[in-house]
Amino acid sequence: MLSYYISQIQSLLYAAPAVLAAIIFHECAHGWVSDRLGDPTPRRAGRLTLNPIRHLDPAGTLCLLFFHMGWAKPVPINARYYKNPRRGVILVSLAGPFANFILAFLSLLLYGLLALYAPSASAFWRTLEIIVYYGAVINVGLGVFNLIPFPPLDGSHVLEELIPAVGVFFSRFQSYGRLLLLLLLASGALSRPLSWLDNAVLNGLWGIVYQILIRLPVMASESAVV
Repeated sequence: MLSYYISQIQSLLYAAPAVLAAIIFHECAHGWVSDRLGDPTPRRAGRLTLNPIRHLDPAGTLCLLFFHMGWAKPVPINARYYKNPRRGVILVSLAGPFANFILAFLSLLLYGLLALYAPSASAFWRTLEIIVYYGAVINVGLGVFNLIPFPPLDGSHVLEELIPAVGVFFSRFQSYGRLLLLLLLASGALSRPLSWLDNAVLNGLWGIVYQILIRLPVMASESAVV
């Protein structure tokens, strides 16, 4: 029993850096894209920062730690600054999940490089491998989860812009969205479909990374020959 709790604490410690990085880059991506589209609101709100305190949502962060799915504090935006508000909101909404998928890809690439070249007998490098792998899993989980078209997640904003009538429907339970998400996560209702999607994305990203990794020895030998 004690060993089980120790392993759970270790898992949380491994996941914590990945959770912070995932949340920071997710929210900064929202703010950066909105800023680039002419909206000064995120910058004025101090959300273009790597300070995690500015981005953390307590409930969403705990969900990320325990379920590898969750959310952060929404970045304030003002779509009236965009030349094309509908297109702008869609781009800003997709920026966060897209940033997570990029981080997941980079984490898997680093994981593969560590597995190939890091000293296997070193506890430090083995620990780093685990942390990096958690980074890939958590970033995929955050990205996929936020694409769900359910308020207040990013996918809901995309759907509202594509189908305006959906926004009227969502407004009826907008204030209860986070509570409903917590209940769905705690009940396990989302576990199976999201696990399938997460694994599909992870496998797809790993497939790309693998194609890069298997070329590295060939590239090294070719440069040696030259």
